[in-house]
Amino acid sequence: MVFVSALASEVNLLLVISLLIVVLGLILKRFNQPYIIAYILSGVILGPHGLEVVTDIAFAQHLGDIGLIILMFFIGMEISLPDFLKRWKVAFFGTGMQVIFSVILMSVLGYFLEWSFNRVVLLGFIISISSSAVVIKLIQDQADQNSKTSQNVISILLTQDILIVPMIILLSLLGGEVLDMGQVALQITGGILIIATMIYLIKKQRIRLPFEKVLSQDHELQIFAGLIACFGIALVTSLFELSASLGALVSGILINASNSSKWLHDSLHSFRVILISIFFISVGMLIDLMFLKEHLLAVSLLVLIVYLSNHGINAISLRLLGNTWKESLIGGSFLAQIGEFSFVLATIGLQQGIITNYGYQITIIVIAITIFISPFWVLITQTAIGASSK
Repeated sequence: MVFVSALASEVNLLLVISLLIVVLGLILKRFNQPYIIAYILSGVILGPHGLEVVTDIAFAQHLGDIGLIILMFFIGMEISLPDFLKRWKVAFFGTGMQVIFSVILMSVLGYFLEWSFNRVVLLGFIISISSSAVVIKLIQDQADQNSKTSQNVISILLTQDILIVPMIILLSLLGGEVLDMGQVALQITGGILIIATMIYLIKKQRIRLPFEKVLSQDHELQIFAGLIACFGIALVTSLFELSASLGALVSGILINASNSSKWLHDSLHSFRVILISIFFISVGMLIDLMFLKEHLLAVSLLVLIVYLSNHGINAISLRLLGNTWKESLIGGSFLAQIGEFSFVLATIGLQQGIITNYGYQITIIVIAITIFISPFWVLITQTAIGASSK
């Protein structure tokens, strides 16, 4: 009876979540808004800071982590390294400017707020990383993957995702606790292996996966082969004390370099929709409405600073790289939010004693809100630019 009761409870939960997503999704569809907003709102409403339908936020975050791994795997499958190299100037210069000026901005704020050097670097890193999860979804929803602006934005996102490795290592070195040289050595080794893999793929361009020909004809085994490819390399990177999501991204890039990306993409599409929605729902659950109410002014100012600085830095860097002002401003709007990897950086900052629990809470809620606002910010920018060009 206990098992039946627990099962009924889980079924009811799935029913409520699905119903809420459908209702919100239909409302947003009338206003041509992406489903991301419905997912995040569902998390806010049903989470521990809303109606408390879901109270185990740790469990929700674990499911969200799985969704993020799947998402990064699919993003990797869209990335061709030879095409990426054609835009290496945009990728490295754009990302470099974003990181440098974000740290400078935090240095200015830190001077007046008496922040330590470690905190300045941490917060600079956090706001410099944009959200691949949000941006790729928005670009796909607009069916705009092949435009010049989208390709430039995706190149910058890929570079940011790779840059997360040295960021994690550097933050480990800056922590106030005794340095674990074994952990640092593992992270450096993992980073070197990822770089070596990228170089190998660039030289080979095309690779052949084991059982590729057989699996291409078997749709049932394709699902499990895809999950092995995704979570296998994700497990390897986690063993090197790096993000599992980064491993999933590398796995997707490997798949892209083979002939398997199309059938894997088709076979895993349903898993992708479900697990990605869980990731965004878990983001919504991080938005504590009471905390937001108590610190509304501070959070609002930080969100505004993030959007204006990230949008401005990215737009200027894209313009300096030869894009038109229209392309640059739209590209900057896509990159204006803070990304999902910044949750990882914030957690490391808390564990290393670089930020307090209050600093961690306000950082998490700012990240979550910038992700939520992102579709609106892109729409407002596109509308404003479209109106001014008429």
